[in-house]
Amino acid sequence: MTITQLHYVLAVAEHQNFTKAAQKVFVTQPTLSMQIQKLEDELDILIFDRSKKPIELTETGKKIVQQARSIVNESNRIKDIVDQQKGFVGGLFRLGIIPTVMPTLLPMFLSSFIKKYPKVKLKIEELHTEAIIEKLQDGHLDAAIAATPLELPNIKEQVLYYEPFVGYTPPGHRLHTAKKLEVAELDLNDILLLQDGHCFKDGILNLCQATRTSGEDHFQLESGSFETMIKLANEGLGMTLLPYLHTLDLKDPDQKNIRMFQEPSPAREVSLIYNKSELKMQIIEALGSTISGVIKGAIAFQNVKIISPLSKK
Repeated sequence: MTITQLHYVLAVAEHQNFTKAAQKVFVTQPTLSMQIQKLEDELDILIFDRSKKPIELTETGKKIVQQARSIVNESNRIKDIVDQQKGFVGGLFRLGIIPTVMPTLLPMFLSSFIKKYPKVKLKIEELHTEAIIEKLQDGHLDAAIAATPLELPNIKEQVLYYEPFVGYTPPGHRLHTAKKLEVAELDLNDILLLQDGHCFKDGILNLCQATRTSGEDHFQLESGSFETMIKLANEGLGMTLLPYLHTLDLKDPDQKNIRMFQEPSPAREVSLIYNKSELKMQIIEALGSTISGVIKGAIAFQNVKIISPLSKK
């Protein structure tokens, strides 16, 4: 049994196809098939049920893949140990960021990080939390930036900052004249929400601890864009809630519609998350340090109440 054979097994398990798996690991399909066959002969079991289309893992194969993933990760740790000993911070690093954080946070730290760590090649994806968790667990992401706590046993969370929720109440809205908002005053019936899949929406639902009341709505809209919700609010179609960093770039007329909450302000916890068996800790630590450094000048709120991003459905 070799580490290379286990790499091949993981590739086939992921792609459920020998040809695609071979392309992924840069070998010919006959070479990959031969190595997996040798492993199966050595263990005297079948890892894959080749009669199924697409190829499926056998019950024993599922257990082998789980163990193979741990073995491959641990073998990769040797290089990580050497890199850390040499003080080297570099290589490919795959980072996921949720959509409600990406537009505001990424421009704040990316340039500084690239200049400070030029040997790191960042591959950044905008993903919803559910996809992030799946990719972290499958080893397709090295880390991610998401709203926490997520309460997952194999995911470690390093808190970066706490970001308050902010109300956007346009002229004519019942809360426009309020100097500060009270959570009890919120009514989901006139709050424009992000579409399903955004943890920020789940945070708002948890904050209000209610569902929409029954009745005849003139329209129902759930958008993937804060900009769309602001424009609709300006048309008199309701209010919306925004993460604080998103309000910093609003135009002056829109800034006048921003309302903070009474303390403790409802807020989301934003963290750098990664698998507990993650290898590239030197890059994770560099990312965390860079982001924490730039965020201190933007968010100074202390008295906050963290709202869970988890759906209560």
